[in-house]
Amino acid sequence: MKSGKNHSKIIAIIPAAGLGKRFGTDTKKPFLPLANKPLIIWSLQQLEAITDIVEIIPVLQPSDMEYGSKIFAEFGITKINRIALGGRERQDSVRNGLKLIEDKDCIVLIHDAARPLIEKDLIITAIEELRAGETTGYDGVILGVPLKDTVKESCDTIVHRTLNRERLWAIQTPQLFHFRSISAAYDKASEEGYYATDDAALVERYNGKVKIITG
Repeated sequence: MKSGKNHSKIIAIIPAAGLGKRFGTDTKKPFLPLANKPLIIWSLQQLEAITDIVEIIPVLQPSDMEYGSKIFAEFGITKINRIALGGRERQDSVRNGLKLIEDKDCIVLIHDAARPLIEKDLIITAIEELRAGETTGYDGVILGVPLKDTVKESCDTIVHRTLNRERLWAIQTPQLFHFRSISAAYDKASEEGYYATDDAALVERYNGKVKIITG
């Protein structure tokens, strides 16, 4: 699944089709206000400010298309040319975004709209790491933080073993991949009916090489 080309274009996919039922509000989670701005706008403004990102593809529920377009224009997000339709699960939503990408040699950045406080410098570091990793064959670069808690694996509440936390990371977004790697992984997972908890897990499943950097 290795690419090997020196990519210049970066296209961001922003899953924002979740219903946010646990929030207990009629307003969809991506549009809830945070310090006088909709939640999704915080991430979009950071991505908008990075020159190498040439396009941003939000993924919204059909009922949110009109309102989302209005909000994006109101806050001056100019890199959104099209919006993907949300699917049944997050994985289906991201795949719908991938289907809109025509440049097969680009880098895809995937970032959850519900994570508004991502820093611009971290995004740039991840981009640089993936590009540098082309010589060593990285298919993707993801952000994470080392776990500080003790983590135990159990079966029916009986401890099976205590995991070595020095090797464990709590994974975040954005996650960046060469398009051909992430697209192929999504296609194979769709064929198998396999769902994972994050994008990197799909690339890993099909023998991709993913590097973690500190988020």
